[in-house]
Amino acid sequence: MKNRLRAEVLSIKLLSEEDRENIFELYSFYYDGIDKNLFLQDLNEKHWVILLRDNVQNIQGFTTLLVGEHQILEQTIRSIFSGDTIIHHEFWGEQTLPLTWCHFAGKIKAQNPDLPLYWFLIVKGHRTYRYLRLFAKKFYPVHSEPTPKHFQTIMNRMGQEKFGNHYHPETGLIKFKTTHGHLKKKWSGIDKRALQKTDVKFFLEKNPMHHEGDELVCLTELTESNLRRFALTAFREGLQD
Repeated sequence: MKNRLRAEVLSIKLLSEEDRENIFELYSFYYDGIDKNLFLQDLNEKHWVILLRDNVQNIQGFTTLLVGEHQILEQTIRSIFSGDTIIHHEFWGEQTLPLTWCHFAGKIKAQNPDLPLYWFLIVKGHRTYRYLRLFAKKFYPVHSEPTPKHFQTIMNRMGQEKFGNHYHPETGLIKFKTTHGHLKKKWSGIDKRALQKTDVKFFLEKNPMHHEGDELVCLTELTESNLRRFALTAFREGLQD
C-alpha cells in the first residue's frame, strides 16, 4: 500500500499556533482525561515534532520527541524520549511515521556516534508496545527474558529524572494521581486474536491499569546491530545525512 501521508520534522519552536491547535484537536479525538494547558505545556518541553499531513495539508498524525543526555553507570549516554503520539485511524498501517522516526534517530546518532543512544518510550497501549518488536531485536521489558541489570538501572534513572515520584521502579510504571490521558473506550478495546498473542498478554500483565492512563517504561538501544531490517535502512540513511 502506498503511503498517503507526508512527514515533516519541525523544531517545537517553529510550530505554529494553528498547528498546535490542530494537534490538540486530533489528540483529544482519541484520548479522554486530557487538559489542554497541560498538553501544551508538555508539548513545549519537547525539542521536536514529527507531523504527518495528508494531500491537502491537514495534520493526520504526530509524535513529539525530546533528546537528552545523561550520566549513568559512569558514562555519558543519550536518549530519544517519545512523547504524545497519535495517527488518525484512517491511516493506521501506513509506515510514514516509523520510517521518519528511524531516519531522525539515525541523524541524532550521527551527532555523537561514540555515545550510546537509547529509545526511552512510555507505553499505555498494547499496539505501541508491539511496535518495539518491529523496530528492535532486543528491548525491555520483554516476556522472553529478565531485564539486564544495566538496562534496568538506565530505565530507573530516566524514569525518575523525567517523572519523579510518579515513576515506580518496582513495577516500571508511571502512575499519576489523576490521569494525564487515556484512550477513549471506543479505541482501547483489544480483539480476541490480539489477546492470544504472547507480547499482548505480557503487556497487560505488566500494565493492568493501562486503560486508566498508567504507562510502562520501555527501553531499547539504537544501534545498527540491534535494529531490524524494517528500521535499519531508514536509520542508516539518517546516519549518512
